[in-house]
Amino acid sequence: MTCPLCASQDSDFYHQDNRRDYWQCLHCRLVYVDPAHRLTPEAEKAIYDLHENLPDDPGYLRFLSRLAQPLMDVLHAGAKGLDYGCGPSPVLAELLTQNGYPTKGYDPFYFPTQPQSRYDFISCTEAIEHFYQPGKVIGDWMTLLRPGGLLAIMTKRVLSKERFANWHYKNDQTHVCFFSEETFQWLADYYSLRLQIVAADVVFLHSDKV
Repeated sequence: MTCPLCASQDSDFYHQDNRRDYWQCLHCRLVYVDPAHRLTPEAEKAIYDLHENLPDDPGYLRFLSRLAQPLMDVLHAGAKGLDYGCGPSPVLAELLTQNGYPTKGYDPFYFPTQPQSRYDFISCTEAIEHFYQPGKVIGDWMTLLRPGGLLAIMTKRVLSKERFANWHYKNDQTHVCFFSEETFQWLADYYSLRLQIVAADVVFLHSDKV
């Protein structure tokens, strides 16, 4: 097995359920689905098409605020951002733009125009767990991020093998990569970023370079 985040060849079998096998990288500690058990792009998109994340849904706005509010608390005025994996409705991008932080939405299925600018921040809410090649995506982020910028990521984190066995989060067939605090610390060390644990499902990775 090759880790889809760090490309290490050293992974251990981690868990098996009635649909999929899961492995854990011994280097970056990412837990990931056996590539043989991934959905086709067509089947994956069919599931995303069922999502109804609307800008006038108070519950969804409260959900997004778990990342949006602490993000706005640390951004400088007029900071420009990219919301990566925004889905069919770029609600977070619109919310941040309305609050004075112009944000572009990108999604490989729904808004596939590749971003070309550089950004003060890149947000990713409940999308990183869907990436088949997270290492490549995050590498792309680093080329798009301005010095002194930050990555703001929302995803539920792996806590232990015992909890993973009964974890509802892994049961979504579009979820294929599962990050722990150790994995985010590996990312921080690899890219010389500063890790900030914001909440149980939110982390910021700060670039302090100027």
